[in-house]
Amino acid sequence: MKILVTGATGFLGTALCSRLISQGHELVGLNSRNCNLTKANALEQFNRIRYDLIYHLAAWTQAGDFCLHHPGEQWIINQQINTNVLTWWQKYQPQAKLISMGTSCSYPPDLPLIEENYLAGVPIDSLFTYAMTKRMLYAGQLAMHKQFGLTYLCLVPSTLYGSGYHADGRQMHFIFDLIRNILRGKLYNEPVVLWGDGYQRRELVFIDDFVEIALSLTAKADNELINIGAGEEFTIRHFAQLICDLVGYDFNKIQFDTNRYVGAKSKCLDISKLGQYGLSPKTSLAAGLEDTILWFEERKDQLLPAPSIYQSISSYGKS
Repeated sequence: MKILVTGATGFLGTALCSRLISQGHELVGLNSRNCNLTKANALEQFNRIRYDLIYHLAAWTQAGDFCLHHPGEQWIINQQINTNVLTWWQKYQPQAKLISMGTSCSYPPDLPLIEENYLAGVPIDSLFTYAMTKRMLYAGQLAMHKQFGLTYLCLVPSTLYGSGYHADGRQMHFIFDLIRNILRGKLYNEPVVLWGDGYQRRELVFIDDFVEIALSLTAKADNELINIGAGEEFTIRHFAQLICDLVGYDFNKIQFDTNRYVGAKSKCLDISKLGQYGLSPKTSLAAGLEDTILWFEERKDQLLPAPSIYQSISSYGKS
């Protein structure tokens, strides 16, 4: 197949492209350096190829409290990106199936996280703008299907983790932040301070499991929105205890700062619809964490530099 992927060098994009290439597909991978999707005509250079699939992963965001500080920019940039991708799809690639990524933060906090509620209610205030841009992306896919008969699939992941996360200094999702700073506590005897009381709950899906499920759904499901999660969530304290056990750090040394931002108190997707396709994640939490920790340890000089060149970011459990 001929496949185009936006956000190809991101955490998910890298894993997805690697799998697609191994399957022998003809792949074009886009990132902010080779294609500025905020420009209306940026994708026209790819008009000569008729794509079978378009995976739209690109989004302007980061973990943690990033959304609190950039709501206006998030709206403008993500709306530009999504509108330009949808316009190009409809105008030049109507034969292609477009698979986009939604976000669990689009769900309102007072309703079950089931697909029927994706456009219902109001998302959590701290993530409102980003959540609404993802809702608008899905609404755009619905509109393109309704008027032009285009085929789409929208996948809503819980937090993804595994080896290969961004190593460029940006804020990390909670599980990566947690691993990094517990390892630093062990290596350099630094204090490990978690944001919140540690009882906020999160759900994780191992990156390889997500890619496998996404590819299976691409082949099986048309014109659907489908959650991809583990179906269970755990407290930040539970994740921290598992990490401490795996790296040999005393959990009782961890401190909790209840005055810091923690985001949603709970976030667990209903995966009943995913189960109807006979799909579910396979990697255990312990195995996934062990793999991720090993990745950190193998890149200790880059991800865990000595204190003299390290600027601490105490942000655990915030996204």
